Amino acid sequence: MNHLKTKIYLLLIIIVFASCSKPAEHIKVSPELFHQAIDRVMEIQIHDIFSPPVASRIFVYPNIAAYEILAKKSTKFKTLVGTLNGFESIPQVDKSKEVNLELAAIIAHMEISKNLIFSEEKMSSLQDSLYLAWGTTNKQEFDQSKAYAFEVVDHMKKYMAKDNYNQTRTMSKFTVDTDDPSRWQPTPPSYMDGIEPHWNEIRPFLLDSAQQFKPEPHPEFSLKKGTKFFEELMEVYNVSQEITKNGDESEEIAIARFWDCNPFVSVTRGHFMFATKKISPGAHWIGITKIASRKTNSNVEETVNAYTKTSIAIADAFISCWDEKYRSNLIRPETIINQNIDPDWLPILQTPPFPEYTSGHSVVSGAASVVLTEIFGDNFYFEDDTELPFGLPVRNFKSFYNASSEAAISRLYGGIHYRAAIENGLKQGKALGHFEAEKLKL
Repeated sequence: MNHLKTKIYLLLIIIVFASCSKPAEHIKVSPELFHQAIDRVMEIQIHDIFSPPVASRIFVYPNIAAYEILAKKSTKFKTLVGTLNGFESIPQVDKSKEVNLELAAIIAHMEISKNLIFSEEKMSSLQDSLYLAWGTTNKQEFDQSKAYAFEVVDHMKKYMAKDNYNQTRTMSKFTVDTDDPSRWQPTPPSYMDGIEPHWNEIRPFLLDSAQQFKPEPHPEFSLKKGTKFFEELMEVYNVSQEITKNGDESEEIAIARFWDCNPFVSVTRGHFMFATKKISPGAHWIGITKIASRKTNSNVEETVNAYTKTSIAIADAFISCWDEKYRSNLIRPETIINQNIDPDWLPILQTPPFPEYTSGHSVVSGAASVVLTEIFGDNFYFEDDTELPFGLPVRNFKSFYNASSEAAISRLYGGIHYRAAIENGLKQGKALGHFEAEKLKL
């Protein structure tokens, strides 16, 4: 009996030592983790109500950090050093450490995102759940990967601090010129100040300057019949009358609402005013990037590459567009129509609080469509379910260009842009997109 007990005891010792000597499991990182992190950022952006230009900044820096970490081992994608304005190499990896670069990339992505939002606890909750799982799987690999990720985060914070964003927070508000009838005026129902009037002072990522893709001037302001400007004004009014005559069932209204992407819509009910929140135009195209990445079964490197290059183009598109908006400072259709044609007229979409020319949707959609076409190819059919959380149905597109054209014309259907802002904005965005796609062929 004692001999048997001894054998069992020795067997248990062998099992314990064998299990202790077994190598810890390697932590696996899937593309879905990056989609999950992006989705969480979108949720927080909606909650925190970031303006479209600021939202573009929140997307781009985490993506760049993740991309640069993965570029350390990639045979397909090269570093952005020498391509991005003012960007220097991230810290080197200590090869004596057990650093999982894919793990470091997602950790850095989430940590930088948390630094750019208000509701940090919403990102921390995602981080904490993942950190617990990773630490249980392989504590050494997790700890050393996290330590490297935070080195990159510190590096990125220094880069971010030099983009002039903090300085623009202290600059003067936009001054409304009420003596000039062509100049932008705050619009109902909230009559908000013009947002981000100094966004053209943000450091571009690839552009030489905010003025590099300055569009052609809009038609000269005039309320005389027969002039180009008056014709475009009346087109906005007449189109809205036509597409609403049979109620809210027209295809044009469906298009306008699908591409609304207004982060803050004021709703008045009696004496109460509240806001309905949605994603920004740039976030919609980040959502399309996710759809394309999933459809093509992109791996981690390919997924981060798509997010990074698309978000860079979107960020530069906002800088370019906002430069023109506050230079031309053009009045919105709603103001002129109410003052001169029909005091009771309302656009289908709520007019956003910034000047009219050029259309932000057009510029951003044009730029994003070019870069996505460069990555995934033309004639890329996809089902866009980005707006499902906001009660809007899926729309199908035969290509990214097809989607960008619809996004642009949606602003006419919505009653918030003249045709020149739409067509010239799309040209501006596509020209910028081709420039960026060429620069990003790494």
